[in-house]
Parts: sequence; structure tokens; C-alpha cells
Amino acid sequence: MKPLIVLLSSFAIAIFMVKIINKSYDFALSARIAIAIMLCFTAIGHFAFTKGMSMMIPQFIPYKETFVHLTGLFEILLAIGLLMPKLKTISGWTLIIFLILMLPANIYASLNNVNYQKGTFDGYGPSYLWFRIPLQFLFIVWTYFSSIRIF
Repeated sequence: MKPLIVLLSSFAIAIFMVKIINKSYDFALSARIAIAIMLCFTAIGHFAFTKGMSMMIPQFIPYKETFVHLTGLFEILLAIGLLMPKLKTISGWTLIIFLILMLPANIYASLNNVNYQKGTFDGYGPSYLWFRIPLQFLFIVWTYFSSIRIF
């Protein structure tokens, strides 16, 4: 829920800031700024909640904490790439693939009741997927229309 709030509020602020700076509306740029801010916000979670996020990764995958840190850094790099005109398209496609690849971790975490913020197994469980899967789809569509197929 927090990433959605960050995304939408950042988008609203970016619309007006871009209008003031560029003297015209640029919804695609505003949307990329918003998703970049959201990615930086979620990346912070990879470092603040490393233990809990590593619990989201299935047991057979080694070096979980390193993987969590690397994905956090990757989110920051994608955020930067989305804001660079020459890299926005490749960054957009990369982010879409990344979001698709991360969905199984969210499903695994839900099925195992992982609460990544507390690092415990008392999370929302499978009911969380009713929110998370549409949210992931929104992030994918948002990325596509703001960086690949400019609206």
C-alpha cells in the first residue's frame, strides 16, 4: 500500500513541478519521476528490512541477504535510468521484466505469511495477493505507458 501512496502522491507533485519548470504538462515525464521515486522508496526497504525480505526468497536460493541488497541497488539504477532520456526505454523494459520476476517472491511470501518489515511469519498471508498482484500489474502498465509507449 505504501508504494502505491508514494507513486500517486509523487505523480501529483511531479505534474505541477514539471508544469512550473517546463511551462507545459508532460504526463509521461511526471509518471517516470513518480515511479523513480517509488523505486527509491522500495529500494530503501531492501536495506532497512533485509532480514524480512530475505525470508521472501525460497530456501533453495543461496546468499539471500546479498540478493536482497543487489535487487535494492538494481531498483535505484532502474530509477536513474528511467529519468535519462536515452535509457528510459531500455530501463522501462528491464523494470517490467524485473517486476514480473519478483512476483513469485511476493507469492512465496504471501503463502508463507512473511511479514518482511518485522522479519516474522505473521504476515497477511494469501489474502495479500488480492492487492499485490493487481498492484504489480499497475506498476507494469505504468512503466510501459510512461517509458516505452509514451501517452
